[in-house]
Amino acid sequence: MSVDIGNRLRHLRIAHKLSQRELAKRTGVPNSTISLIESNASNPSVGALKRILDGIPIGLAEFFAFEPERPRKAFYAAEELVEIGKGAISYRQVGENLFGRSLQILKECYQPGSDTGKVPLVHEGEEGGIVLSGRLEVTVDDERRILGPGDAYYFESRRPHRFRCVGPVPCEVISACTPPTF
Repeated sequence: MSVDIGNRLRHLRIAHKLSQRELAKRTGVPNSTISLIESNASNPSVGALKRILDGIPIGLAEFFAFEPERPRKAFYAAEELVEIGKGAISYRQVGENLFGRSLQILKECYQPGSDTGKVPLVHEGEEGGIVLSGRLEVTVDDERRILGPGDAYYFESRRPHRFRCVGPVPCEVISACTPPTF
């Protein structure tokens, strides 16, 4: 019997309203490690998993015993989107529980000048998005483009990437990634 540790951990983290960064701060485990585990790109040692679970907090036995319900809901009103971002970047996720799902859909809003950080993001999977309003600078590897309304991006997420709002107005994007990474 195979246990999906990554999706199980992601489900618990989101259920406890924790970002990957917040969980990393609580546990001393790097954010990148938590991301790799949640995307099932890395299997944690028992010790590392226990440290991470202590930050939620939940014990190892309880972690392996619980079975979250798979989502059955098909439609979501705007107010039902779950905020998983913070600060100058809003990430509103379609569906609260992504356990058993292989796709994550987000409505993103970047305030003027906000960005995902100086250190590029890297994780397994693919992601894409369409800019609805504003202007978004997208950097993938050494390639950089400024996208406006109607422009889109789509790339393998293991390529280092970064997003930054340029211009005087917020930038809104609808994005999807597989597997879910937040």
